[in-house]
Amino acid sequence: MNEHAIAKGLEVWILQNLVNLSVLAGILASGLILAQAYYRELENHLSLRVSVELWRLATVVLADALLLVVVLVGYVVLNPDILADVKIAVPFYPLATVLFAAALVLRLFRGGHNPASVNFGRSLKLTLAANALNVLGFTFVAEAASGEYLARHPSPFWTYLKTHLRSNADPAGLDLAQLTFTLCFPALVAVGLWGVWSAVRRMKAPQEGADQ
Repeated sequence: MNEHAIAKGLEVWILQNLVNLSVLAGILASGLILAQAYYRELENHLSLRVSVELWRLATVVLADALLLVVVLVGYVVLNPDILADVKIAVPFYPLATVLFAAALVLRLFRGGHNPASVNFGRSLKLTLAANALNVLGFTFVAEAASGEYLARHPSPFWTYLKTHLRSNADPAGLDLAQLTFTLCFPALVAVGLWGVWSAVRRMKAPQEGADQ
């Protein structure tokens, strides 16, 4: 095995593990967002006001940090070359990345941190939908029945999922991966531009109020 093959194998191993960890991070982020009542109950055990404020900040920032990691990993693997190398469930993972990105924009720039805000509910629903896509893709495509099992128990269902919905499956998976990239990458860019526009608009609003 030459040096190039070793480097390529290490790259694929790292990327594959990042993808798998991002699936878990997305689930954890949704769990943190859902646990609002739990946070309020724990606040009763904090005696200092500053500790309460730090606790509230930590519960918000941690969920957003996890969402940011999920979106960044999703962006990294959403390109034709990596899709052809790494085992990605298409179109499940890329669609989930777009939904996670939209949820992050709502939370960061559209008031989605406030449980009383309508955008809080929207962002939560987006993360839950994204997690549903990730769980389906991870369970039934990326980690479908093994080749050893299928050799003893042939299954058209599992065989189809492995040969058609994995991004590195040649040829059907590669074709679907390219189609997924063509649709999801522009959508992810559009969500990113929406986030930038929302951030700029939010920064200008206090300045305009101060100038009046």
